Amino acid sequence: MTVRRDFQEPARSRPDLVIGREDLFTSAREQLGRGGSVLLHGPAGIGKSTVLRALAADYGGAARTVLRCSATESESHLPFLALADLFGLVLDKVSGRLPAAQRTALESALTGRGESTLQRDGLALRLAVLSALRALATEGPVLVVADDLQWLDAASAELLGFAARRLGDTPVQMLCAVRTEGQEYDRHLRASPPDTLAVRLGPLTRTQVSALLDHRGYTPLSRSTIRDIHRTSGGNPLFALELGRALAESPARPRPGEPLPVPTSLRALVLSRLEMLSDEARRTLLVASAGARPTLALLHAAGRESAEAETAQAAALGLLATEAEGPAVRFAHPLISAALYAEAPAAERRAVHTALSTAASDPIERARHLALAATGTDPEVAARLAEAAALARDRGAPSVAASLGLLAARHTPADSAPGPDERRLQAAEDAITAGEADLARDIARDVLTRATVPAERVRAWMVVIEAAGQALGDVDAVFPQALADAGDDPRLLALVHYQLAWRGLVVEGDFAEARQEAAHAAELAARGGDRRTELMALSFQASTETLMGHPDAPATVKRALREPQDPYVACHHNGAGSARFRWLIMSDQLPEARATITALLREVRRRGMVESEVHFLRFLAETELRSGHCGRALDLARESLRLARDSGIGEGASAMLTSLAEASAGDVDRALALAREAADHAEVDGDQMYLSRALAALGYAQLVAGDPAATVRSLRRVRELEQSLGITDPARGRWHGDLAEALVRIGEPVEAQDVIDTARVHALRLGRESVLAVLDRAEALVRAARGEHEAAAVRLASVRDRLGGLGYGLEEARAAFALARLRAQAAAFPRAGGAPLPGPASYDEAARLFRRCRALPWLRQVDAAATAGAAVVEPAPVAAPVVRDALEGLASMERQVASLVMEGATNREIAARLFISVKTVEATLTRVYRKLGIRSRVDIVRLAAGRRTT
Repeated sequence: MTVRRDFQEPARSRPDLVIGREDLFTSAREQLGRGGSVLLHGPAGIGKSTVLRALAADYGGAARTVLRCSATESESHLPFLALADLFGLVLDKVSGRLPAAQRTALESALTGRGESTLQRDGLALRLAVLSALRALATEGPVLVVADDLQWLDAASAELLGFAARRLGDTPVQMLCAVRTEGQEYDRHLRASPPDTLAVRLGPLTRTQVSALLDHRGYTPLSRSTIRDIHRTSGGNPLFALELGRALAESPARPRPGEPLPVPTSLRALVLSRLEMLSDEARRTLLVASAGARPTLALLHAAGRESAEAETAQAAALGLLATEAEGPAVRFAHPLISAALYAEAPAAERRAVHTALSTAASDPIERARHLALAATGTDPEVAARLAEAAALARDRGAPSVAASLGLLAARHTPADSAPGPDERRLQAAEDAITAGEADLARDIARDVLTRATVPAERVRAWMVVIEAAGQALGDVDAVFPQALADAGDDPRLLALVHYQLAWRGLVVEGDFAEARQEAAHAAELAARGGDRRTELMALSFQASTETLMGHPDAPATVKRALREPQDPYVACHHNGAGSARFRWLIMSDQLPEARATITALLREVRRRGMVESEVHFLRFLAETELRSGHCGRALDLARESLRLARDSGIGEGASAMLTSLAEASAGDVDRALALAREAADHAEVDGDQMYLSRALAALGYAQLVAGDPAATVRSLRRVRELEQSLGITDPARGRWHGDLAEALVRIGEPVEAQDVIDTARVHALRLGRESVLAVLDRAEALVRAARGEHEAAAVRLASVRDRLGGLGYGLEEARAAFALARLRAQAAAFPRAGGAPLPGPASYDEAARLFRRCRALPWLRQVDAAATAGAAVVEPAPVAAPVVRDALEGLASMERQVASLVMEGATNREIAARLFISVKTVEATLTRVYRKLGIRSRVDIVRLAAGRRTT
């Protein structure tokens, strides 16, 4: 039964999704499943009640009785109130099973009749609560759910603590939540059962805040706004939701540089202690709230002469936390600063900014305060802001540059040169660099509503296209308008044709068209004297030719690297440096590729180029993965994915690479999920190029997961896609060896050989040594399946050494694993008259190489193979010579499967021993029956016994 207070809440806020708490929810759920108790703790608004309700709903069905209470501050002075909530409706059920003294004390406490107190009836009451819980537990498990323990009345808290410490093995569990700051949950833990797990709820990440806001329907908010919400809320979900609601319901957005508006509900929550401050101390805090990095020195310079005493007073009230080892002044929570600023009158805020415009030491900060202090247009203010934006850009802070640029545009008179829209477009381009695509798009769309100058219109269209990312199909209608605005100006046409090259690749999936458009854009840009666009177009052409396996690729890379270079293009993720990296890594020059991409990553981080950072982290992860540094690759890939999700840039590509890294060094199930996510992104965006990469990652993850049939399905589709795209270089996706291996495992060696032969032609033409080695490894597996064990072993040993020499550590380990497995199988199923394979039938070398790579999923496969191999090293002797003669006519895998059937192994056991699927076992047995002229497993057993089959 369930006994509860009224816990009804609005349907829109009922927690059908616990966002950002999946791991701790699982830990708490497992603790409850083991029969333990859970104490959730954390600051106000952090989501304790949400998790508590979700856990209670999820686990409550396992309990016979659920007792609930939820305390409030206003009722905390009423004795025994929580006890009444918990036991009021079950009193009749248990009272008859209590000793008279205990029953009297408990009834008096719960009903208010009599004068029961802890002082007078202390022992009887304590024992009554313990006895009541034990009585309920005789009928089945009991779950006590208590929220807001900090407001529990003292008497109820004492009684529950007494019982909790003495329940022992009684099936009573407690699921509680308490508001805490720091580690002060200890006293509540001491009042809980001894096996209680304390779970602290921390702040949400920006991605989790975004998911929470989206779940609640606050979808129109831009990513830059979500970033501000996350910063202002400190990751607190309650604060984030209130800020999101206020912004979603407000017709006006905050101006650039201003804090978010704080709704009245939150102001009251965080500013209640301000009433205890003096007026002067409050003004000092307002100055601190307006400053970007407030210090005592800054407060003094802004005219706050008694800053030390006033900040100390605020710190004593919990509003400020003065750094112990420095002069910085830090608010206890970002929301306090935002609420304080929002509460101040506009005139008072302008006065503060005026003071800070001279007090701040940084020129960027002074310009920002000058703008927020001014009203209306002012060419001098606008010029200083534009200079500050340029300085921020040079410092690698494009997000700050965008904010300052928008402020400059607001203060720029309409007849100025440069005009307000030109400054807005520069701000939009800075926002693109900073990864704030939605902000950039909104600025550009605003400019297009009034711009008439062709150069401004085309520039705005380019921002709209760039902001679309991989979803270029969504902005198809933009291209004709941009071409019309460009007219016959070669500089403007070059910009449009460069984007058309991307459209040809991403939307149409036509590498030839993309290459042609890029070459045309480079020619137009050269004619118009636009070196930046010329270099970007040449870099794109070089990358496309590299992926196509086009013979002109090396020459085009050299053209893109010729002087004079543009610093922006040199480190852009689609620039010349990136094109050179692609060429290096596809040409097996791994050390040079690593040095190139490491230098590029360092530079884009210095410049604050978020989109390029996402891609370069992924490129570096790919390099480390190929080098066999799988653990390092996984760390880099996860970092790229986190940044991609935070910025909304390159999520599909980062998910794809993270899938490869997870399958090699992490969690195979996560690898499968990420690969499917990447494929979904590509499907939604209409991106054929990345769809093939995502499906290749999915196929690899399926192979590692031991599902060769699924691998074949995924990689056959990759083969079809790349044929239609015109991709011929097998070094681009490196999936051909995986497809051939999976085909062998499902008993399709003929198709596997066809895949190998087709890829080998292009690999030989392009000199792709590592690809040739992997194809040779796959061909060795084909030979082994045909019974050519000696030739297969020689080939695998050669491949292992070649891959090791090229620096492909993971592929080297896979070759060693295949060789060890071949030797083990040959030892278990020797051929009549066949010589034993050279070398030990041991998995030690493969395990050593995988361990060196930190390739944990592969290492687990080696352990499983070694364990399974131990069981088949000495198969049962064949009963009659006729059996050996009959099996001699079978292919290698058919012979192995038939021999295991003779031993009595089930299809599932055979699949586990031979690392193939159950369906492959079934298909192989069908061929065995046909070749031997028999009809069932029973006939194979009869054959083993030397009897005739019928």
